[in-house]
Amino acid sequence: MLGPEWGVILSDATKGKLGNGERLAFVFDSRRVQPSGLACELVLDEDMLARKNVRENALRDPAQFARTPYAVSFRSVGTSFTLTTLHVIFGDKSSDRVGELSAIAEWIAKWAKDPNDNYNENLIVLGDFNIENPEDPTFKAFTEHGLRQPAVLDSAPRTIFDQPGKHHHYDQIAWFEDGGERALTLDYNAAGFFNFTGTVLRDLDTQALSWRLSDHIPLWTEFLLPELDPGAETATGTRAAGGGT
Repeated sequence: MLGPEWGVILSDATKGKLGNGERLAFVFDSRRVQPSGLACELVLDEDMLARKNVRENALRDPAQFARTPYAVSFRSVGTSFTLTTLHVIFGDKSSDRVGELSAIAEWIAKWAKDPNDNYNENLIVLGDFNIENPEDPTFKAFTEHGLRQPAVLDSAPRTIFDQPGKHHHYDQIAWFEDGGERALTLDYNAAGFFNFTGTVLRDLDTQALSWRLSDHIPLWTEFLLPELDPGAETATGTRAAGGGT
């Protein structure tokens, strides 16, 4: 429906009760970006499983992520970046999510530091992390290895059911800002959200809209790409957008 210039790369459907038959997907405008070769899932190794005591509690059974994070690398204007999208288990309480969040953050941090990996430049994570609020242990688990979202998203609503001043922090778009080997070469420009309530399917109430489209409000982040050569026209921004369903 978007036309022949648009492409999609998606994971297989996640089986089992915790997976809920979900897929993770990237929709992209091929006039702006092209896949650069990598499409993979993040899988925990035996060392991390044992060290984090994952087998007994953190990720439940089986001893992997309930919905395996999905990473795809893209290239635009001579610059590569890798997006990893995910949907963390919700569980019965927020503490049930800490194991997955901590393991994902550590996995991404190690990936970013690997000098032998050709696809760890400009690592950005995005998706539904099911983080309650900045004071909750889920937020600490998410940020403990240096992942940070742009400050403008701190106060952004995450669901169409959020009330002013009482919103959640479920969805995130984040990267490392430590200035070291994990720093972005992309130039962060802006970020925000799009509240589609009252704009699309206006005849539906909020509950019906949540089932028909989504209960999550999409977040977006824009990066500026470098010029290809002196005198070239300044590259336009590339947006990374994500949100749970």
